[in-house]
Amino acid sequence: MRPQLPFRVAVAALLVAGAGSAFAQGAPIKVGLMLPYSGTYAGIGVAIENGFKLYVQEQGGKLGGREIQYFKVDDESEPSKATENVNKLIKRDNVDVLVGTVHSGVALAMANAAKANNTLLVIPNAGADAITGPLCAANIVRSSFSNWQPGYAMGTVAGGKGVKRAMTITWNYAAGAESTKGFTEGLEKTGGKVIKDLNLPFPGVEFQALLTEIAAQKPDAVYAFFAGGGAVKFVKDYAAAGLNKTIPLYGPGFLTDGTLEAQGASAQNMLTTLHYADNLDTRRNNDFRKSYALTYKANADVYAVQGYDAAQILGNGLKAVNGDLSKRDQLTAAMRKTAVDSPRGKFTLSAAGNPVQDMYLREVKGNYNEFRSIAVKALADPARGCKM
Repeated sequence: MRPQLPFRVAVAALLVAGAGSAFAQGAPIKVGLMLPYSGTYAGIGVAIENGFKLYVQEQGGKLGGREIQYFKVDDESEPSKATENVNKLIKRDNVDVLVGTVHSGVALAMANAAKANNTLLVIPNAGADAITGPLCAANIVRSSFSNWQPGYAMGTVAGGKGVKRAMTITWNYAAGAESTKGFTEGLEKTGGKVIKDLNLPFPGVEFQALLTEIAAQKPDAVYAFFAGGGAVKFVKDYAAAGLNKTIPLYGPGFLTDGTLEAQGASAQNMLTTLHYADNLDTRRNNDFRKSYALTYKANADVYAVQGYDAAQILGNGLKAVNGDLSKRDQLTAAMRKTAVDSPRGKFTLSAAGNPVQDMYLREVKGNYNEFRSIAVKALADPARGCKM
């Protein structure tokens, strides 16, 4: 028979255990931001972080009643360093939640690490189809898009405008390949076809030879997937070559989001498809843009929205469990079931953890991507290969 502890010792033990539990529950939630803070995507990384922190700030600096403590790693948009970088956050800093990233190749490594270590991962940009396909998991959600979604939407728009022969151009990496495949699928659904896919190594910006090939092929339209500094250079080079006068240039919104001031006249009147437009005239979007501008002295863009919504999804999950991270199943279920009141418009998450959202057709006017119409209503990623 086990001897009983003296009363005072037993009470003291219970108090210590309770204090430890209370301390753990009251301790800050450690959020690891793994984003590009240098290189071609640096501006995107900053916008995502700003958006995330803005939502937390609006909640009084807490999510689910818990303070937030940030840890940051510059992923350099370098897949070869991704596993090492994500392990700094998981194993060195012991973060509770990972938030990142932009480059799809880096995000794939993050998703693998999150699955292996059962770490909660919220992806605020990278659209790699596999993340909500074969790599889908209960502890991984996305606040942005799949690469397929805006590409498919633009394919249907191009087909509706009578495009029968198109060419695509992108960097030779996962995001570009998946985006152009989405465009091809949408275009083919309307009876058109892609006659040639062009690409160059990431993050190369030597476009001249490829522009010469486009001029020689004379397609009805070109679909381009670039972002950040690469998007600035491509749009300007395309216009400088005079191609925009005879061959319409289409793309997902990343071609013109966060880049319009640098692109200048070269981007004017371009059509793109995305889940956000700068002038969505809703109270939610107007309030968000005002708050962002006052806080950061800059205009919000889709990347800021995605960071903001990443925090919102996480916050809704934490609220459902009163900030108790040990209730993992309830937390992840609540995150997936949430209806996100986003500046882009309300959206839900699919079973695979990807937004089910409207895709907008936008037109560049000045330094804004202005709403023109809904290209596809409540578009869900196919989540091919997802098994949970």
